[in-house]
Amino acid sequence: MNSKLIIVGTGLFAEVARDYFEEYTALQVVAFACHERFITKPKINGVDVVPIETIVEHYSTAEHKVFVAVGYGKMNKMREAVYKEIKSLGYTFCNFIHPDVKIWKSTTLGENIFIFEDNTIQPYTSIGDNTIFWSGNHLGHHSSIGKHCFISSHVVISGSCHLGNNIFVGVNATFHDSLNIGNEVLIGAGAIVSRDLTDKQVVVPKATPLFKKNSEEIGF
Repeated sequence: MNSKLIIVGTGLFAEVARDYFEEYTALQVVAFACHERFITKPKINGVDVVPIETIVEHYSTAEHKVFVAVGYGKMNKMREAVYKEIKSLGYTFCNFIHPDVKIWKSTTLGENIFIFEDNTIQPYTSIGDNTIFWSGNHLGHHSSIGKHCFISSHVVISGSCHLGNNIFVGVNATFHDSLNIGNEVLIGAGAIVSRDLTDKQVVVPKATPLFKKNSEEIGF
């Protein structure tokens, strides 16, 4: 097995991804990578940061695997662009599936997927390339998630839902069953989605209003 891994990205997600890969897999992170103009320091936690522009010269595609750990900026299109660039160089992508997460034989997974702990993935589901599931989500049976999506924590996606590409879902959002959600849809934290959504629609629930008294005034 090829045990050398390059993490593409230098932000907080990249740091976290490195710890998960090294804690739960046999992979060793040998470098972080990003475009040269964005490199601000030579190492992250003792690991070299290398420019994408020259990555193939120093880390062969035959001996190294890659995971693109870029956030959800511009509806995941920033991560999508980097993923496609790295793919064009000929690298093989890794998935990370937390060992506590059950993946059924009837579930299909793309590449460059990261699934944190405490996720429930039910049978007959599918998750597209370059999609992130942060911790504590529920993906109901016969549901599908498209490519380049970011599912935040504690999201409930009920059965037979179909989400498109480049979707962002905020924490604690809930989807009723049998919904069809278009591409580039933005779902705010705490939203309850009960109807189909077309491309680029945004769902943002009302924030909880401030109470008229402060904590001292109510004598808590």
